[in-house]
Amino acid sequence: MKKEVVIATRGSKLALWQAEYIKSEIENHHKDISCRLEIIKTMGDKILDVPLAKIGGKGLFVKEIETALLENKADLAVHSMKDVPMELPAGLELYESPVCEEPNDAFLSIRYNTLDELPIGAKVGTSSLRRKLQLLEIRPDLEVIDLRGNVQTRMQKLQDGMYDAIILAYAGLKRLELTDNVKEIIPVEKMLPASCQGILGLEIRSNDENIKNILSFIGDKPSYTRALCERAFLRKLQGGCQIPIGCHSILKDDKIYVKGIIYNLDGSKKIEKEYTGDISNPENAGERLAEMVLAAGGDEILKEIYS
Repeated sequence: MKKEVVIATRGSKLALWQAEYIKSEIENHHKDISCRLEIIKTMGDKILDVPLAKIGGKGLFVKEIETALLENKADLAVHSMKDVPMELPAGLELYESPVCEEPNDAFLSIRYNTLDELPIGAKVGTSSLRRKLQLLEIRPDLEVIDLRGNVQTRMQKLQDGMYDAIILAYAGLKRLELTDNVKEIIPVEKMLPASCQGILGLEIRSNDENIKNILSFIGDKPSYTRALCERAFLRKLQGGCQIPIGCHSILKDDKIYVKGIIYNLDGSKKIEKEYTGDISNPENAGERLAEMVLAAGGDEILKEIYS
């Protein structure tokens, strides 16, 4: 009889794709294991008519799933790493990530081929304050409107003509094979992604040596190194969904190159810094970059936002 591993996941098509991917990887590697998905509806899935920043941020997509882990109702949770809060509950930890997808944001439209083609006053939908402020920096003449719901819901709103264009993470669209309306993969130099965009997060109980042994084959060191760096940057800034922060790192030879930005809420202030660190200590690189951002005025932005 096969051993069972229970994987906790949200019920959206993207979350299910991610969980099914990890399920198939485990089952292909371990012929004596069968995985079962435990679908959990989180608070973030239930509240769809309010911007995330106003109801507590992306942590709303993981709390109930983490409870299932802590209560031994699941052995493993699969998240989009960018949705995982910086501080995990006692007793839980992140395991190494599998190979990541591209971190870029994507421009989707029915009528227009690029961001630059949009007419003055065009309506652009996004759920992210980070994307909104970067968009308005490039094109201050656009009308940027909040856009919630899963990937399919957002794309349907585009099809229905509610928006001239929408901005989504390219990784999710690629995984779901929904790239037909992607007209432009926005370069990271033009729009800095969210920390860990395109990277999967595997959350487990810290004391579960069995699941660690089962997952020991799955880690991709470059992806996890980048995740450690970018999460350290965000953690040092105490950044959540309420704060418009972007971060992106690349690895080359024995170095990690990381860039970060932070805006105030109306986009009138922006701090942008870059740091080069040692690939063997990615968290230090992320923290050093955050210290540079704080020293350049990021601390004042955070005080302004949290007040």
